[in-house]
Amino acid sequence: MPKLKGVVPAILTPLTKEEEINEPVTRQLVNHLIESGVHGIFCLGTNGEFATLSEEEKIKVAQIVIEETNGRVPVIVGTGGNSTKEVIAFSKKIEETGANMLSIITPYFDPPSQTELIKHYEKIAAATSLPIILYNMPSRTGVSLAPETVSVLSRIPHIEGIKDSSGNFDLILQYIEQTDDDFSVLSGNDSLILWTLMAGGEGGVAATANMFPELVLSIYDNWKKGNLEEAKLSQNKLRAIRNASKMGTTPSVFKKAVELLGIPVGPPRSPVMELSEEATNRLRDVLQLYKK
Repeated sequence: MPKLKGVVPAILTPLTKEEEINEPVTRQLVNHLIESGVHGIFCLGTNGEFATLSEEEKIKVAQIVIEETNGRVPVIVGTGGNSTKEVIAFSKKIEETGANMLSIITPYFDPPSQTELIKHYEKIAAATSLPIILYNMPSRTGVSLAPETVSVLSRIPHIEGIKDSSGNFDLILQYIEQTDDDFSVLSGNDSLILWTLMAGGEGGVAATANMFPELVLSIYDNWKKGNLEEAKLSQNKLRAIRNASKMGTTPSVFKKAVELLGIPVGPPRSPVMELSEEATNRLRDVLQLYKK
């Protein structure tokens, strides 16, 4: 399939008040994002609460997203886990749902060595026919994919890109420098989307696109047209909502923001709690900035 690029929302997983998968709202969110012009849908990532969902629930989310997307944009599904055997088995099940790509985070309990990471991804890539996007998030997993490791992995069939959520721009630069042009380097940190594009990357997998897809898209669209000042202005506008994310535990702030903007995505899954009334009021003030 074509190289992954542009703005791909890391979508939230809508839940009911009883913390069950909310199918109608999931479909509503998918349609809202696609109609806004996004270049793909990334489900079951960190903001999608993948670590708190059962395998059955994750398959259900993937099926709903893929069915509702109906081929309009690529669907990337997170299938990472802590054992190679587990990831292969689950990836095969997701392949059967009709996903276009897999996103595979590094194991996140017992941090592997770089050699072990290479073997891990080699075995997974050999077991699936789907393109794989590596997912680097050392703040949550305790291990980072080294540039030399990504260089080796980029030459393995089916491994076609990386989403880097380290927040380390130098690391993104090294990924770009040490991989070929057919390998997609995308920022998983929304603050670095424009800088990743300017350095030769392909865009971003953006959680803030759940709230403001048009704004995040304007970074990419203006950059592509050569309107650098306008792209910088759009990138800077994300700072307020990015800073607001510190008001609560992931993804409580973004879930409440999407709810306040009109899509009832529901609460985060326990033990993460909904925002307090005080934090919700502060979040309302932040959202008012975007209305202006």
